[in-house]
Amino acid sequence: MPTRKRRGESAPVLSPSGRECEAAPALITQRLAQIASLTRPLTLSLGVAVGVGLAASAPAQSPATTRPPAPAATPPSTTPPAAKTPRPGSRAAKPDDPLAAIDWLATPAPDAGLPGTVLLEPPVAGSARRPEVTVTPLASLVAPVGLVKPASTGLPVDLWRGSSAEELATLLAAVPVRNSPAMQSLMFTLLLSETRPPAEGGETLLLARLDRLMDLGAPDPAQALAEQAGPTRSTARFKRWFDATLLTGDEQTACRALQEQPHLAPDYAARIFCAARLGDWPTAALLLEAAHALELVDSRQLDLLDRFLNPDVFEDAAPLRAPKSPDPLTFRLYETIGERRPTANLPRAFAAADLRDIAGWKAQLEAAERLTRIGALNPNHLLGLYSERAPAASGGIWDRVAALQRFETALETGSAEAVSKTLPKVWQAMRTAEIETAFADLFADRLARIPLEGSAAQLAWRIRLLAPTYETASHSLPDLKGHAAFVAAVAQGVPTAELAHSGLEQAIAAAFAPESAAPRKLQRLLDNGQLGESILRAMQLFAQGAEGNLGDLTDALATFRAVGLEDTARRAALQLLLLNRR
Repeated sequence: MPTRKRRGESAPVLSPSGRECEAAPALITQRLAQIASLTRPLTLSLGVAVGVGLAASAPAQSPATTRPPAPAATPPSTTPPAAKTPRPGSRAAKPDDPLAAIDWLATPAPDAGLPGTVLLEPPVAGSARRPEVTVTPLASLVAPVGLVKPASTGLPVDLWRGSSAEELATLLAAVPVRNSPAMQSLMFTLLLSETRPPAEGGETLLLARLDRLMDLGAPDPAQALAEQAGPTRSTARFKRWFDATLLTGDEQTACRALQEQPHLAPDYAARIFCAARLGDWPTAALLLEAAHALELVDSRQLDLLDRFLNPDVFEDAAPLRAPKSPDPLTFRLYETIGERRPTANLPRAFAAADLRDIAGWKAQLEAAERLTRIGALNPNHLLGLYSERAPAASGGIWDRVAALQRFETALETGSAEAVSKTLPKVWQAMRTAEIETAFADLFADRLARIPLEGSAAQLAWRIRLLAPTYETASHSLPDLKGHAAFVAAVAQGVPTAELAHSGLEQAIAAAFAPESAAPRKLQRLLDNGQLGESILRAMQLFAQGAEGNLGDLTDALATFRAVGLEDTARRAALQLLLLNRR
């Protein structure tokens, strides 16, 4: 009895008996006949070859066993099989190709002349070490940040493309704009325009924009810009936002955000102030005691916070010593305890705090003049303060208020004689305060409607050239000679070397010449698409040119014109010629 193969064991080699050897060829032949009848008829040679080969395998296991002759196989039908249609893309079968019952087995191998598979990597590794894999994150477009749409500023949204954020931050902090209203306006445009930061260092550039806005005395735009960017996304953003709200009087919003996310607090003093500001006095007192016990706040600020939380205890105490350089929180704390500090010697941003109603009129006037001088305040705000009431005294700022009020009264009457008498005095007052361009913006159009004569007409003409309608005004003076002719040509964008007499005029004329172009260094930046950086560097050149380096002045003005800032170039040149602040 044959032994059954166990699972997992290899089959033992057995010698077949004679009866099994006799039955094997007939059984195999019968199975082959059944396969042939189910598929296609096979040729005689295939059936005989398989039958003989399988039959011969049995005696090969036991050479000593005698096998009887195999019965004759039934001859196959002589009807040739139907011709098969070759598969698409395959060649026709050759006479010596083997036959097969399965279609894909009958498909011949491709010709040797066709190219083989092209490998995109070597088939064998060069070493057994693990290959290095470089991972690069997919760059995503950061949402642009800004308060003014590109359609209004004329600047593209990718203004800072291709430049280093650190380099841009340095330029934004260092470009001087103090003596040029045109450069002040351009700087505010760059800071507030809706732009996308560079691929790397977006946070650095945003913080630099906020810092320069505060430096220019514009906490309101700084607060709005921080809020648009997301002031609670980092502690650095929150600190700048918090400082701006302290100076604008909108600290309630920042304190609520700090209450929800205490980890954003720049220090313990901010948490104490905000807790009290929101009415949570027990928490504020507890934080003050903890800060005192752990020495988390310096002694001077502790005394200030103690007076802030317990005003009744220190009602008769002597005033605290005023700090030389207070931060916005310290400034507000002094204000809340009734010891408000003057802002004249503090950074410009503190002047914005004097624009609130809690400050006196004189403090508001001085703050408004200071902020208008740097271009951080709308001239209409200044005019509203000037005309709010009658001057309280004489001398200094009161004389300027009186001169402007008399001039505005003369304008309202429409009398050329009255305007001719008051215009020189008010102009001298505005020159003393260095707010000539703000005055021109306010009154240029109204001056154009007054039929003045003589020196008053010439003065009014120069004032109108400082206003946005300078080009229209340039055609209104009939007698254009010497310096006036060159100034009018600048306003029209066509100053020539023939009209230039001084070195300053020649430098300006060279910038407006048809063959003028940006210097090579700035042109390379423009060729690389670094528009924002090229404008900032041109502003640096302009500041140097205004100080006497006339070559830099020519390069700066030519660059402004090359990038499409024609209005900026003309107004900057006109202000150099008319204001004489060098």
